[in-house]
Amino acid sequence: MKNTFPPILLETLEGISDVKGENTVVLDLRHLENAVCDYFVVTEAQSSTQVSALSGSVEKRLRDQCSERPWHIEGTQESEWILMDYVNVVVHIFQSEARTFYDLESLWSDAHTTVIPS
Repeated sequence: MKNTFPPILLETLEGISDVKGENTVVLDLRHLENAVCDYFVVTEAQSSTQVSALSGSVEKRLRDQCSERPWHIEGTQESEWILMDYVNVVVHIFQSEARTFYDLESLWSDAHTTVIPS
């Protein structure tokens, strides 16, 4: 399945892997009627420092490899949950506790889910 992902998604996953994001999943929303984008990428980190590092790694990788810049980023001040909006791909980088609390995977349980090995 990973081989069928578009380049922006593959590079996002590489950026996450570079900084050792944990429990990464891709939610394919393309078949859902009210989807806000094509894909959600959800990953987690153990500290605000790692959340920030993951965000920086994804942003640099997408800029350098795909000439993509985020349309919008939020959450950088607290670094508990950073949302990076690339229009068709939205990246959610959580500290572990925040991920459990917001539980995006349950909210979007109709999506096709791909677990990315660490």
